[in-house]
Parts: sequence; structure tokens; C-alpha cells
Amino acid sequence: MFVHVYPYVGPEAVRRHALSSPRGAPVTSLQDVAHWLGLHPEALSEGATYVVDVAGRLLLAPRRSEHVACAGGAEVLAAGELRFGRRGAGFFVAELSNLSTGYCPDVSCWDAVAWASRGLGVLLPQGFTAAMCFRRCVACAEVNLVKEGWFVCVFCEADLPATWNVSLRRRVELGAS
Repeated sequence: MFVHVYPYVGPEAVRRHALSSPRGAPVTSLQDVAHWLGLHPEALSEGATYVVDVAGRLLLAPRRSEHVACAGGAEVLAAGELRFGRRGAGFFVAELSNLSTGYCPDVSCWDAVAWASRGLGVLLPQGFTAAMCFRRCVACAEVNLVKEGWFVCVFCEADLPATWNVSLRRRVELGAS
């Protein structure tokens, strides 16, 4: 499966500050999820920050963490927020988004999230429960979060492109190593 790699596009000052913060914890099993939630029980009510790194691993950090810190400053295959729920002795993902103003990933990053979550033993929704639509204005170069299908730049009122264009991106194949 081919997925896109997203570079960090947020403020440089945020990236520099974030590099002094702890990197996200990789979770590859139900035991990892349970251990991480044991250290961060607030994630059941507040949610968590996540990224999928370029190796295809899901990394989790506390909700108020910057995505670029969670990723250790690196490029990602997906980024957003999630909230776990508890069902019996197990867990499920109750909410999941691609909301990351540092990486502004396209909704197509869902494929990387699903791939990174395989084998976790955690039920996922069928797609993002809140899908964000990011576009870069071709007139003023500002990044916009498109709301309610209104493809107009909030900075200069120019029309926004119909397709994702926030940064240059390359494609990689998951599991190709």
C-alpha cells in the first residue's frame, strides 16, 4: 500500500520548542495500549495526540502535546487526535481525526492510521469520526482549515483549490522493507 509522507508545515518556533519535549510512545500491541493508558488515564476522557511515523508505527502522546514533538521532529504518514474508550477488559477508539495544524494531513492519511493500528486488538471506527480538510491558498500562501465545505481563504478571500495542496509530499510503500 502506498501512502503519503507529510512534512511539518507549522511555525518554526513551535518545532524548535517541541524538540525539547518527549517523543510519542510507539504502540504496537494491546499490551502497549493498556500500558500507555495506565500512564495516561486522562486519554480516556481527554483524548491523545497521535502520529504514524514513516516506519508505519503509531506513536501516542498526551493530548496537549504538539504533533511535531510526538514525531520527534520527523515527517509523518498521519497525524491527529484520538480518544480511547473502554469496553470490558479491552479498549476501542471512540473518536479519531486528522486534526493537526502542524502537519495538515489529507484525509487519505486514514490508510496509514488503519495500517499502523492493525494487530493492536483495538476496534477502530470505519474512518475518521472528524475529518479535517486543509488547503493552502494559492493567492496568499496561508494554510486554511476548510469548514462546512466553504473553499474560500479566511485571510484573503480567494478561492481555495478542490484538492489537497498544503505541501510537497512523496509517496512510500508501507511494509516494503
